[in-house]
Amino acid sequence: MTLSPKRVYKYYDLVMAAFVTVLLCSNIIGASKVCTVWGFTFGAGVLFFPISYIFGDILTEVYGYARVRKVVWAGFAAMIFASLMSAAIVALPPAEGWPHQEAYRQVFGQTPRIAIASLIAFFIGEFTNSFVLARLKVMTEGRMLWLRTIGSTVLGEAVDSIIFYPLAFLGTWPPELVLQVMISNYMIKVAWEALLTPVTYKIVEFLKRAENEDYFDRDTNFTPFSLES
Repeated sequence: MTLSPKRVYKYYDLVMAAFVTVLLCSNIIGASKVCTVWGFTFGAGVLFFPISYIFGDILTEVYGYARVRKVVWAGFAAMIFASLMSAAIVALPPAEGWPHQEAYRQVFGQTPRIAIASLIAFFIGEFTNSFVLARLKVMTEGRMLWLRTIGSTVLGEAVDSIIFYPLAFLGTWPPELVLQVMISNYMIKVAWEALLTPVTYKIVEFLKRAENEDYFDRDTNFTPFSLES
């Protein structure tokens, strides 16, 4: 019996790498800083983290849920490694005369609680986002991309925010600050998705033409615990 050759895509790996890069940078560089701009309080990482959801939308729309599942697992593994590496490097004793240990600990010494909350929120939020978009694509028969990208982000980011902020900060931040940052960040994430919809359209159109792919998840097994595509 002759087996059909597996599809090879030109840009899938690049988009996956971009997804993981944005995910790591937004979590490592921007996760712990809270800003106030024009009276609006939000976590700094929220300016960049939603881009990972946009990449997730693009991957699901073009390549399908099963291939996005691999990307989410790659991001999950990268976040685990980054958390373990940060903890190990912070724990190493500083050299005599090196005065920056405390500053380094403040920046990279993410507590196990925050790391675990981030991993759980990312895992559930990203799979929610991809599942909703994939199901909406079938329901709308591929029409109204804006509805799928924004609708999936509304639900995915809501799940992410509701899980992450209470798990990570409730008890160490005042409850009103947790609620304020959670709501502010959620609104910014959804607004980013809406504002970047024209860019999403352009990238999706380009990839569909370049890859000759427009996948519909009609018979997909939506379990997140698989790497089959």
